[in-house]
Amino acid sequence: MYLRISYLLLALLLTACASVPTPPTKPDQSIVNQADDVATEARVSQNLNELLSQVSQDQEIPLQSLESGFLDAKTIPSIRKLVLPPSGTFKKNWLVYRKRFIEPVRLKAGKAFWEENRAFLSQVEQDSGVPAEIIVAIIGIETIYGRQTGNFRVKDVLSTLAFSYPETPNKPAREQLFKDQLKELILLCWTEAGGKLPAKNSMQGVNGTRFSTCLNQNSSYAGAIGLPQFMPSSIRSFAIDGDGDGRVDLKQSPKDAIASVGNFMKKHGWQPGMPISFPVQTDGITAAKELADGQPQLKHTVQELIEKGILTKQQGDLQSGGVEPSSKAFIVDLPYPDKDGSDQVQYFIGLNNFLTIVQYNRSYFYAQSVAEFAEALGYKNQSVVPVENTSKTASSKSASEKSKQKKTSAKKKPKTN
Repeated sequence: MYLRISYLLLALLLTACASVPTPPTKPDQSIVNQADDVATEARVSQNLNELLSQVSQDQEIPLQSLESGFLDAKTIPSIRKLVLPPSGTFKKNWLVYRKRFIEPVRLKAGKAFWEENRAFLSQVEQDSGVPAEIIVAIIGIETIYGRQTGNFRVKDVLSTLAFSYPETPNKPAREQLFKDQLKELILLCWTEAGGKLPAKNSMQGVNGTRFSTCLNQNSSYAGAIGLPQFMPSSIRSFAIDGDGDGRVDLKQSPKDAIASVGNFMKKHGWQPGMPISFPVQTDGITAAKELADGQPQLKHTVQELIEKGILTKQQGDLQSGGVEPSSKAFIVDLPYPDKDGSDQVQYFIGLNNFLTIVQYNRSYFYAQSVAEFAEALGYKNQSVVPVENTSKTASSKSASEKSKQKKTSAKKKPKTN
C-alpha cells in the first residue's frame, strides 16, 4: 500500500472494516491487520508530507518535485522486525559472529579485490594513512565487495523507520535519527541530480530522472548504501570521487568506495602506523573484567594497564611494536557461550584505532572482526615507526649513552689530592 493514500479512501476502508460481522468467538485477524496497515500508511503519509514541506521551505526546493519523488513511497513491514532488538533470552556470540565474516569465501574475495585495486589502494593508504588491509576488510565485511548491498528502496526504508519505528524504549531517538537521514537523502539526491542548495525554487539544471533514481536506489534494511554501506549523511560528509569522473558512485565504483572509506577513517581520527588492539594477558583477565564497562571511551592509560598486569611492558614500547605508555585505551569484552552454554568472555584492549572503527559501526564485534580480517590479509597489528624517527631516536639514544659513559668514567676517576 502506498504512503500517499487519500483520507477519503481511508475512511471508506475503515467503515467497511467496521461493518463486517465479527464472529462471536474470534475476530478475523486479516481484517484487523488490514485496518492497522491502512491506519499506519495514512499516518506515515501525513508525517512524510510534513517533512517534505519542511525540507521544501528550508532548502527552497519546489514542493511539487519532492512530492513527485515520493509519490510511490511505501512502508516495508518486514524491516520493522529486522531492527527490533534481540529477545531477552538471546546470547551474544563472538565466536559465531567472527566465523560469519572471517571465512574462506570472503577472504578469497578480499585478496582478489586487493589485487584488482592494488595501485589505487596504495595511493589511498599514502594519502589517508589508513592501511589497505583495513579498507579491504571493511568493504569485505560490509558487502563482500558489492555482492550484498541490500534489496530495499532507500526512500521506503527511511520513510518506514522515520515514521513507523517499532515500539522500543529508544523509539523517539531512533525515529529522529532516520528522519534526519531521510532529509540527508533528499539533499544528497537533489545535488546528485544537478540541483543547488538552497534551490531558490528553481528546477534549472536539475535532472528529474536522476533525482528519482537516487531516491529509489537499493539499500540495506537500515538505509545504508553501496559497497561501503554509507548512510546518506556519511555520503554527504565523507564520500569522495576516487575515480575522477566528477561524481561519487558508491554502488558501481570501487575507487569511490575505497577513497571514501579511507577518508571516513582519517576524518574520524585514524592514527597512521599505530596498532588497533592488544589481547589481554592471561594473568590480567580478572583485572580487565573489573574495568570492563561496555563504554567505548579511551579512559585508561597503557601504563596503568601494564601495572595491572593486563598488558606487557613491550606493548607500552613504541619501538617494540607497542604504543606510548601515556596512550589511552579501553576494555573490549566479547561474550560468547561455551559448548555447555556457560557465559564466557574474550577480552582485548581497544586503542584509538579500534575506537575509530567503532565510529564506522558501533559494535565491538564488528571492530575486532575488521582487525582480524585485516590481519588475515597480512596487516601487522603493531606500531610502525617511520625510518627517520627511528634514526633520530637511535641517534638520541646513542648520544645519551655516550654522555652517560663520560659521566660514569668521570665518576670512576680517582680523586687527586
